[in-house]
Amino acid sequence: MKHKAGTLPVLLVDDEPNILKVSQLTLQSKGIRDVIALDDSRGLLALLARQEVGVIVLDLFMPHLSGLDLLPKINRDYPHIPIIVMTAVDATQTAVDCMKAGAFDYLVKPVDSSRLVATVKKAIDMRALSDELSTLKQYLLDDHLEHADAFSAILTTSKKMRAIFQYMEVVAKSRQPVLIVGETGVGKELFARAIHTLSNTGRDFVAVNVAGLDDAMFSDTLFGHRKGAFTGADQARDGLIARAAGGTLFLDEIGDLNESSQIKLLRLLQEMEYYPVGSDTVRKTDARIVLATNHDLQKQIAEGKFRNDLYYRLCAHQILIPPLRERPEDIRILLEYILEDAARSLGKKAPSYPPELVTLLETYSFPGNVRELQAMVHDAVTRHTGGVLSMERFRSVVGENRATALPSSPDGSGCNPLVDLFGRFPAISDVEEYMIAEAMKLAKGNQGIAASLLGITRQTLNKRLKSAV
Repeated sequence: MKHKAGTLPVLLVDDEPNILKVSQLTLQSKGIRDVIALDDSRGLLALLARQEVGVIVLDLFMPHLSGLDLLPKINRDYPHIPIIVMTAVDATQTAVDCMKAGAFDYLVKPVDSSRLVATVKKAIDMRALSDELSTLKQYLLDDHLEHADAFSAILTTSKKMRAIFQYMEVVAKSRQPVLIVGETGVGKELFARAIHTLSNTGRDFVAVNVAGLDDAMFSDTLFGHRKGAFTGADQARDGLIARAAGGTLFLDEIGDLNESSQIKLLRLLQEMEYYPVGSDTVRKTDARIVLATNHDLQKQIAEGKFRNDLYYRLCAHQILIPPLRERPEDIRILLEYILEDAARSLGKKAPSYPPELVTLLETYSFPGNVRELQAMVHDAVTRHTGGVLSMERFRSVVGENRATALPSSPDGSGCNPLVDLFGRFPAISDVEEYMIAEAMKLAKGNQGIAASLLGITRQTLNKRLKSAV
């Protein structure tokens, strides 16, 4: 059975039982529950042959078989396992030799408990990342989806989206937080639910939109409160993080959090612990935390609205959902599904639609993404009385918003010089005005020269200039 990287046990190898016991209890008290202690180094290689471990903490100087002898053998046969060396000898050359032999880190006894925990957690994260990269590479080479049914709610034929699904299957095995970034209406919660399904915990998916919550409301909503914590707190109440125990907590719109709430969120993500409002007793959580935003967080950092340290804590796993305008191949499948859904909700038969409707919709940028498409189709079906679905409502929406239409080139490359120049697909009159203005600039105001550049008569140019005034 293949373990998730974060669930593999940590193996402690030391001939001193007291050090083993203290180290084991220290790690377990900080949430690293699965810890194996081995006091006879002669059994190490046999143990590794029969059981997979995530990280090894290895004492260097032991009777029978020293860590110095074991280190190169482990690194040769199990190069994917990070090895943290512990020794009472504080010698630079020894440390250098260990690192050359493949050690992940080097700790000198007596080891400070916080340093031990931090180093082991860092090694666990490194191992998890290495495993994820290896798995993702294999997924992409094979174009493979192991659990396609987890994405059944996300309708797409896009290769971009399939690559994201492959990445999601890999990172779902980790317990690291996942940040989902995408414009309004792209379906960020659907992606969060897919991650929850892939995690296969069998526990609750708990979603909360944190936009608009002040710090007090944020703390109470997430962490709960003890009785008497504030006026009106007649009973103790668990927060949503407790409800999500063993499952997934989805925090939407985190880009709107104030700084105080960001600090509390950072502690939750780093330590997986929190304090209910009015309590000085820390609580642990094992909930998987998925977060989402429609903001550019790096821009918010530059503006002083989002904490750097929180952003980098969220960088481990990021999912960037492409907007609908970047995957026009999905328009048809989404249109057909929404038509059926809208007709069903209204007790109607789903209408057929003219083929040119898809072409029209593909020229529109959909600033509201799939949610906007849903609204457009539901409105059209509501107005529909019979026959083929009218394009009138769709034309009016696209026409009213023509300034945001056709954001990419017909070949799908994502580049369109006209859109780059005008910020939208221009009308003929827009292009004409632009060309006349540029020709007049080049001709330094001389209408005869400008007319020659444009290939028209001076009289025609003069008429155009007068009509533009």
